[in-house]
Amino acid sequence: MIAFQRGSRLRALLTIGVSTAVLALAACGGGGSSPESAVSVGAEGTDDGSTLTLWTRAPLEKQAKLLVAAYNKSHKNQVALTVVPNDDYVAKVGAAAGSSGLPDLFAADIVYVPNWVKQGLFRDISSNVDQLSFKDQINQGHMKAGTMDGKKYVLPFVLDLSMLFWNKALFKEAGLDPEKAPATLEEYAADAKKIQALGKKDVYGTATGLNCGGCLVFTWFPSVWAAGDQVMNAEGNQANFTNDTSKKIFQTWRDLWTSGAVLPSSKDETGATWTAGFTEGKVGLMFYPATLLSSTTKFDAGVAGIPGPGGGSSTFVGGDGIGVSKDSKKAAQAWNFLNWMMSEDAQVEVLAKDNDVVSRTDLANNKYAAKDPRLVTINQVAGKGQTPVALNFQQAYNAANSPWLTLVRNQVFGDAGKLEPDNQQITTVLSSQ
Repeated sequence: MIAFQRGSRLRALLTIGVSTAVLALAACGGGGSSPESAVSVGAEGTDDGSTLTLWTRAPLEKQAKLLVAAYNKSHKNQVALTVVPNDDYVAKVGAAAGSSGLPDLFAADIVYVPNWVKQGLFRDISSNVDQLSFKDQINQGHMKAGTMDGKKYVLPFVLDLSMLFWNKALFKEAGLDPEKAPATLEEYAADAKKIQALGKKDVYGTATGLNCGGCLVFTWFPSVWAAGDQVMNAEGNQANFTNDTSKKIFQTWRDLWTSGAVLPSSKDETGATWTAGFTEGKVGLMFYPATLLSSTTKFDAGVAGIPGPGGGSSTFVGGDGIGVSKDSKKAAQAWNFLNWMMSEDAQVEVLAKDNDVVSRTDLANNKYAAKDPRLVTINQVAGKGQTPVALNFQQAYNAANSPWLTLVRNQVFGDAGKLEPDNQQITTVLSSQ
């Protein structure tokens, strides 16, 4: 998932500093992409028994191990996987970028990808991606994040989506249709209040991470997109939270908080336990990571896209992208892995079989997902979602005490009249050089 799963504010602050170090080191290593760095090999690449190195961060360890094991079993090439603790990953990539020691392939949190592409850490794979017959079916949010000046640098590695989950048992108790998701943000709030009105001990209508910038972008941005608006301009250097849609979202959550329908610990939740209440069956409905579907074993959970004011649905397409590093001397072999990774064999027989989200819309309704309609829904909503692109995304949104977090907390708990200056402060960080 995205960067909200850091363990403490200190580590988050360190991440900002290390991110800056990555950029400096990458620049020392040459930065930028040159024509000779482009990967242009045969359609399937080369499978000649070479050993490839691949790095990923710990939150994706399960999926990475499954993919690597399946590839190694069916190919002459062999991939040596290194799993790096999440809090150490940016520093490790930064050090390797500065010393020309990046692995052949490495995955990156999709919100970091635009910056790392700009710094030249990935090689251009456009000509090979363009040969894929299903290229237009690959998740467009991830592809957009990994594209610069019309050139493609990454493919989706693992997707993580934000979805609306609801507890069907609590819905039924509250007199709501347990098979029907709220179609609008207004209905979402009304349903949360009805569940709160049950008066059940330690049970609340909804929950979120109101002291976790990453949690909030993951779950609140989709409501803006669902209503047809954008959170930033196309260049990712100007915030857009003063529009009517955003104001309605903030007003809805302020009202939910004031009414007592939000789990009280949400106010200080920094991300480590933000989903725990729902997982334990003590929250009626919330915006929740799709990858945690398997954790809802204590009750029957419904799943739908995240609604906006007045309707629509969307999702934040998070997770990691993956590409060939600037330092790889085995581009043809690395492409062989990437080409296989996007194939039906890998997407369906490895990821979908493990109940993970596929990265191709044409494979959404696969034989494994068909066994659970909720998985089909998740796969289909993935094609409607977005991945916001901004070079300074981490500093503006995910960092501890980010201007985005300040804005949300003012809108929910504090002085709502500070919206304009708070929005401007996000823009200042987004546009800084």
